[in-house]
Amino acid sequence: MKILIKGGRVIDPATGRDEPADVAVAAGRIVAIGQTPTGFDAARVIDASGCIVAPGLVDLAARLREPGHEHEGMLESELNAAAAGGVTSLVCPPDTDPALDEPGLVDMLKFRARKLSLCRLFPLGALTRGLKGEAITEMAELTESGCVGFSQAEVPIRDTLVLQRALQYAATYGYTVWLRPQDSWLGKGVAASGAVATRMGLSGVPVAAETIALHTIFELMRVTGARVHLCRLSSAAGVELLRRAKAEGLKVTADVSINSLHLTDVDIGYFNPAMRLNPPLRQQADRAALRAALADGTIDALVSDHTPVEADAKNLPFGEAEPGATGLELLLSMALKWGQDSGLGLGETLSRITSRPVAVLGEALGSLAESAGRLAEGGVADLCVFDPAAIWQVEPAGLRSQGKHTPFDFATSGTALPGRVRATVVAGTVAYQA
Repeated sequence: MKILIKGGRVIDPATGRDEPADVAVAAGRIVAIGQTPTGFDAARVIDASGCIVAPGLVDLAARLREPGHEHEGMLESELNAAAAGGVTSLVCPPDTDPALDEPGLVDMLKFRARKLSLCRLFPLGALTRGLKGEAITEMAELTESGCVGFSQAEVPIRDTLVLQRALQYAATYGYTVWLRPQDSWLGKGVAASGAVATRMGLSGVPVAAETIALHTIFELMRVTGARVHLCRLSSAAGVELLRRAKAEGLKVTADVSINSLHLTDVDIGYFNPAMRLNPPLRQQADRAALRAALADGTIDALVSDHTPVEADAKNLPFGEAEPGATGLELLLSMALKWGQDSGLGLGETLSRITSRPVAVLGEALGSLAESAGRLAEGGVADLCVFDPAAIWQVEPAGLRSQGKHTPFDFATSGTALPGRVRATVVAGTVAYQA
């Protein structure tokens, strides 16, 4: 289908483009930005007056809950949520049931996503079989099936020798290992250690749970030469260790979740289970450090950490509630809110959810590496059209995700969010239009 996106302000963080322009799309590609080609007869016109036309968002952390947890989220419902949030590419961790440790499982998941044509799906393969931390998976076969890296999701590897061998294997073939830095013994609490957890009688997760894991990861990176992506940093001390590692020249990147960027442990309030999250919400100084690190580039990307949870597993006492929150439909707004608070321009803000996540994925994207997360003539037509002036309130019932729990529910947070997606185009197909 030929599509003309007319009258919008085109912003491409990758190239610095920021100008009023029309965008013409045909055969899944952007054929022109600016002057519409002579004889271009659009089958569909999207009026982008007053809106921003940006690259489709790239989310590096979104659980889709299929296979194995369909009661919490179906592939179709969660990819619909992605499209409604302007997300055109997402990375899903391997903690499905069964875990993504076999090429057949990855093939099936990618096939189902392609059939839906709502969002590009990039799975992470399991680093160890069944995520048990014992035997390393066949990374080469999983890569051939479409895995863009390897992860343990929320399950730390206790045996350091296994982690070292996994990093050696990955380094040999140039694969990236995605790790959430958390010590398996210190990380068993339900809230961040501190005055709030102590006062509420909640078991704590100290900052040392993150920093001890980071020290181990960085030492093994020095030994193996592996490339590591750190998932969802949560502390100021962790940020400082990351900053030193980058200055040293280690091949490391990192992301932070929208939850840690905007909330603190005080937001738990009166044992609100919507605030039961992994990693746990930390103190105000940690949040300030994370926001500054995302602004100065120490942290590379902002992620939704989308984790749909069913009502029966969430509406429990805080310590028993399943951690997680829906986030795909909130990623753009939470990025814009952070950008406004930090005094950043739109292009700089959008880079954290477009071009910079693509840089993290790098060569794992294959032929898409040159045009994903950017707007380029001849490049793939993955676009997000949004109204930056729109203000909206998050109402769980109105979310497309099967998971309805979010810390940013207007009824409890009282916070209205900026920016509303008006249309999402994936590979030249309109996946969503308000």
